[in-house]
Amino acid sequence: MAIGSYHADEPVADQAAVATIRRALELGINFLDTSPLYKESERRFGAALGAIGGLPSGTVISTKTGTHPDRRYDYSAEATRWSVENSLRLLGLDSVDMVLVHDPPAMDPVLAADGAVDELERLRDEGKLRSIGLGVRSHDFHRTAIRCGRFDGILTFADYNLVRQSASSLIDEAHAAGVGVIVAQVVLAGQLAGPDPLENPHTRDRPDAAEAHQWWRWARDRGVPLQAVAVQWVLRNPKVSTILIGPKTPTEVEENIHLASMPLPTSIWDEVEERMAVSTGR
Repeated sequence: MAIGSYHADEPVADQAAVATIRRALELGINFLDTSPLYKESERRFGAALGAIGGLPSGTVISTKTGTHPDRRYDYSAEATRWSVENSLRLLGLDSVDMVLVHDPPAMDPVLAADGAVDELERLRDEGKLRSIGLGVRSHDFHRTAIRCGRFDGILTFADYNLVRQSASSLIDEAHAAGVGVIVAQVVLAGQLAGPDPLENPHTRDRPDAAEAHQWWRWARDRGVPLQAVAVQWVLRNPKVSTILIGPKTPTEVEENIHLASMPLPTSIWDEVEERMAVSTGR
């Protein structure tokens, strides 16, 4: 979203976006996620991949269908094919690893005869995608996807992080069914990403800012970076396949990788679980 200039108040230039993608690939990031919804994102991914001769071996890329601004919330077979083929054109690729059905308001049109999943299965048979996913906030929709047996992965966001763990049982169910789990907003849209969220003008008015502030104080008192704790806590769950953070500069890529991999005191994790238990009444 960030490198596509989805947020109008934080525009990113083409050159900076391409440099960010290239730096991520240089440093070993091997999962890229985009969407037609994210404005210039797919085109910029295509420019970056074209500049380096294509998608590096071992790198996974996913895009989405159902939220293109010209066909928003259209989950018909025709719109799905149009969206996927448009994405491939912008990305400069013959196929992608995953296409996620994006943000549906209901699952019936997605699963209907000649709906999005039917068409994605046909596109998979044609070699234009390898797997089918669902990216949506609703846990009920994710459970429908898991139980129908036609989805390979889910993308859950904002509900599995230091502040909120309501997606825990969803992740357990997906893993038990052999469905991959992508977790986004592990730093809760910047609230767990460094500065005091109550002092940061980008986060201070968000609903979770007060709770995020308590985590910020806790991390400060222990001399550990909050973002490192936030990211590593999610990555410690072996049922999580990968995470999305969303850097918009090469420097942010470098910071993300450093904070995701830096050593932290082992005692931190017991304290984290104790704080969560108290906050949830466990």
